[in-house]
Amino acid sequence: MKELWELFIVFMRMGAFTFGGGYAMLPIIQQEIVEKRGWATNEEVMDYYAIGQMTPGIIAVNTATFIGYKLRGVVGGIVATAGMVAPSLVIITIIAAFFKNFAHYPLVQHAFGGIRLVVIALIIQTVYSMAKKTVKDKITIALFVVGFILLVLTPLSPVWIIVCAALIGLLVSRKKGVA
Repeated sequence: MKELWELFIVFMRMGAFTFGGGYAMLPIIQQEIVEKRGWATNEEVMDYYAIGQMTPGIIAVNTATFIGYKLRGVVGGIVATAGMVAPSLVIITIIAAFFKNFAHYPLVQHAFGGIRLVVIALIIQTVYSMAKKTVKDKITIALFVVGFILLVLTPLSPVWIIVCAALIGLLVSRKKGVA
């Protein structure tokens, strides 16, 4: 029971103090789950993120579910998920109740503008961190560049880009005799 409570508290803290969605949460998840607690490796977290990106739902919640499941099975997945979403539910409920009354104040608008800028910085840091760990050779550089260009310049769904990149990765590993 103590492990489940710790699981809930850790993910609740991450859910409460990380703004900007799943990508902005990655550095905190890596620090808290990989470095501080050793509940998963960097590779596992990145795999959970990749799967979370392709499955329905919120990336950070999906990742919490995977980590909780890995540690304590179905109950762990439910507890980690509940911890991750609980703060958001409370915060969104409070904001929804009062936002209409305060949204027009310049101070509130500037605060949200500042938050948006920091979220962009967190996302850029996450991309840099993930790229540093995964872009290792000419093929991965090419996949990264082509994937980025397709995401930015075309209306293609990210799911199709991810599926194609996965297939290319499988083909390359088979050709190298790794698979």
